[in-house]
Amino acid sequence: PPAGASSGSGALSPFDRRLKRKQKNWAALQAEPGKCDYLREEVGGRIADRVFDIPRTFPLALDVGSGRGYIAQHLTKDTVEKLIQVDIAENALKNAVESEIPTVSIVADEESLPFKEDTFDLVVSSLRSFISQRYQKLPCGIQSVLKIHQVLKPDGVFIGAMFGGDTLYELRCSLQLAELEREGGFSPHVSPFTAVSDLGHLLSRAGFNTLTVDTDEIQVNYPGLFEVMEDLQGKYVLCMGESNCSWNRKPLLHRDTMLAAAAIYQEMYGNSDGSVPATFQIFYMIGWKFHESQAKPAKRGSATVSFGDLSKFGGFVSREKR
Repeated sequence: PPAGASSGSGALSPFDRRLKRKQKNWAALQAEPGKCDYLREEVGGRIADRVFDIPRTFPLALDVGSGRGYIAQHLTKDTVEKLIQVDIAENALKNAVESEIPTVSIVADEESLPFKEDTFDLVVSSLRSFISQRYQKLPCGIQSVLKIHQVLKPDGVFIGAMFGGDTLYELRCSLQLAELEREGGFSPHVSPFTAVSDLGHLLSRAGFNTLTVDTDEIQVNYPGLFEVMEDLQGKYVLCMGESNCSWNRKPLLHRDTMLAAAAIYQEMYGNSDGSVPATFQIFYMIGWKFHESQAKPAKRGSATVSFGDLSKFGGFVSREKR
């Protein structure tokens, strides 16, 4: 396989890590990055909200795949006293946004974190790709999550967000149908996304407990498919470093295929005002590293009320309240 294609487990990774670093470095140098950052900033704010929901102060936190610091700008020094930002692209770290939290920036591959075990009280990560297990028996994403679990202190928490499987489904479906019609087959043009059913399994395999996974959607409207593609190429996807880095990526699309895809997009998903939607599905995940002080589930068979008895409680509720 090409250099860098193999993961640490010996299985083939679906991502070209060298290309991903090159893309993220290129994206970080584009003019007016604020125009393409609002999606990451929005998700970063929602991750910060989840940090605020935990009633404690974190002396030392780590942002994995921090980019330009989209989470840090929403955090306060009353919640996080010091933050380490790690990203594969040095240009992203050089152009980091301001934060009131003392930060240290380190250039490193997020899949090989250079920290000792039991170092951080909190680890956050926004819109990184933890790949679904359907790509290989041991998912390449498990290496990243295992490393995150390792560097967390006992009773430390990991809060992350990533693109869900329905992200850009309108665009992907339109391109696939057009390619099948015009070229007799199709190739992926956007990096693969994870299914929500895989996340809990991925986190539990890495050793996390007390898991929480929830989903959200952000929809953006465009004049048409070509505007979607242009924005993804120059804004959302490349500026987030999430352009298609699959080894089996196809280098280009033929003009007649693109025209057919635009027509399909408008026909299948078009809004009444003539615009077309692009949906970004976001998965949020929270996992804790085990500690003796954490609450434990009750023992099997210790329940004092049967599920069969629940129907009896209906008799105590008046018909009006029902």
